[in-house]
Amino acid sequence: MTTRERAHAKANNQRFNQFTEIWIVGTPEDLAVMIHAARATGRLVFVSAPHAMGGDDTRHRRYLRLRTH
Repeated sequence: MTTRERAHAKANNQRFNQFTEIWIVGTPEDLAVMIHAARATGRLVFVSAPHAMGGDDTRHRRYLRLRTH
């Protein structure tokens, strides 16, 4: 691996590790508490609209993108 390839790989890893992407599942009240906590710490980058789980399940799921640093 050349020096250029190593530098490129390191830069890609740093960009990749800047965020964590997760799906959270719970009641709307629980999700609101989790999102509020993420927003209060300054780590919340993006949150999706709530999606119903479907069927008889009353829970919702939301996609979150959080800063790791």
